[in-house]
Amino acid sequence: MKLNELQPSVPRKNRKRIGRGESSGWGKTSGRGSNGQNSRSGGGTRPGFEGGQMPIIQRAPKRGFSNYPFKKEYAIVNLDTLNRFEEGTVITPEILFETKLVKKLLDGVKILGNGTLDKKISVKAHKISKSAQKAIEAVGGDVEVIVVKTFKDVAKNNK
Repeated sequence: MKLNELQPSVPRKNRKRIGRGESSGWGKTSGRGSNGQNSRSGGGTRPGFEGGQMPIIQRAPKRGFSNYPFKKEYAIVNLDTLNRFEEGTVITPEILFETKLVKKLLDGVKILGNGTLDKKISVKAHKISKSAQKAIEAVGGDVEVIVVKTFKDVAKNNK
């Protein structure tokens, strides 16, 4: 096969060329009708506009509180995935990221207690479940929770 023999898998549909004469079927007003807001260039209204009537999104009652802007999302790691590390290893979020056990660090790493742990390791994570902490300490490992200082925490300490 040569470059000049390449063809697309789906044949290309010809685009509608408007304003190219009456015989094209899309001449003169180019399918916009004769007068009115939508016939003008730049004409039309924004999405949700109801002709000056109060739009439904503004008429509908708003209730409650959304925590979305403040939501924290943690990268999750289960205990059984930590068995791939050698005994005595200190496991940090950076090591988990380098070994591709975690794709993104997000707001931190959380260790969950799914599975069993066979090796004595020490874990440093932002959050850890109680079952995971018990399992790590039962094998002889130790757990350290990484505390992320916020602006408020720093301001309190400077007073």
